[in-house]
Amino acid sequence: MARTRLNDEFAYYLAHQDQLVGQHNGKCIVIKNKKIIGVYDNYLDAVTETIRQGYPAGTFLTQRVSPGEKDYTSVFHSRVAFS
Repeated sequence: MARTRLNDEFAYYLAHQDQLVGQHNGKCIVIKNKKIIGVYDNYLDAVTETIRQGYPAGTFLTQRVSPGEKDYTSVFHSRVAFS
């Protein structure tokens, strides 16, 4: 259930990314129920303050706002070869 909700929150971010970049570029936002419930300077403040406000961990999405995919895409390199 929580995973589906977080997927919905991330889909909201993607749908509004351009607008959010214009408003909050470089900040960390907290999304719950497809609404921005907080804007912070960093992830730690975003998570700790949102939990302090009574929202349990895992029930909201914290996302750094930036153009493109760099803040939600990770690339890992490995020297392991598969055959």
